[in-house]
Amino acid sequence: MATPFKLLINDYQRYVRAFQLYLERSSEHQCMQDFIRGILPDILASIGDGKVNLNVMGIGSGAGEMDLEMLAQLHMKHPGIRVDNEVVEPSSEMLHKYKALVSETSNLNYVNFTWHKMTASEFEEHWKEKNIMEKMDFIHMIEMLYYVKDPEATVSFYRSLLNKNGKLVIILVSEESGWARLGRAYRSKLCKAEISQCVTTGDIKSFLDAKGIPYKYYELNSQMDITECFTEGCEEGELLLDFLTEVIHFSKTAPPDLKAGVLDLLRHPDCSKEVDGRISFNSNLGVLVLDP
Repeated sequence: MATPFKLLINDYQRYVRAFQLYLERSSEHQCMQDFIRGILPDILASIGDGKVNLNVMGIGSGAGEMDLEMLAQLHMKHPGIRVDNEVVEPSSEMLHKYKALVSETSNLNYVNFTWHKMTASEFEEHWKEKNIMEKMDFIHMIEMLYYVKDPEATVSFYRSLLNKNGKLVIILVSEESGWARLGRAYRSKLCKAEISQCVTTGDIKSFLDAKGIPYKYYELNSQMDITECFTEGCEEGELLLDFLTEVIHFSKTAPPDLKAGVLDLLRHPDCSKEVDGRISFNSNLGVLVLDP
């Protein structure tokens, strides 16, 4: 049954406020940066292969902070190589922020940016209609598979674009995270049927295993302070609840039994730990690395 709730992603201003608060309360960006700086360079070591130019594609790049981190690591690993970077992002606001970040960042003269205000599905259609034969050396998808209809088909298509030494890197909530447990418990009540909102690394692993597609997997440990979610009427707590459930004004619009059930699960030891009166939610991410 379709959920009657309105998705948080459809209210850009509230989504941005909730997302910024999430970043302040969580270690998500830190764990991503640790991966990008510590592990990703070795993953990207083989893609140069004597080339003078590399083709990179970011799907759902948002405001570009992590994209530029990855480009910097790629440049350090392959100095002197030029990069053609395809940016695919449906939000005009996010693209504007990305372009502003590029203009403020020095030492990007080795990158040529091409901007596409499209969803992943729209870009796939564009690619097929134009019959583009170009291959990619590095494609990354950071937490964007939640917003496609068929994540397995999306992964398959973009993997098909890889050069022989190319790499596809997918970052998604871990199947061991509190997000995954929340999704499993309340998928039918919170998740929209038209997108794969509750997908986790476990779902993608199952698909890859069934197809016999090899991959490497990395677990990224991340925690989020959700203590304020349990203070009735706390504006920041309500914003965090919106982000956790992806529902606009969840605290005010959810039926009492659903709200109570979600709060109980968020506090459950399967999802969170309580230390010194603070409640820390397991917001682990997982990274899947695929070859062509």
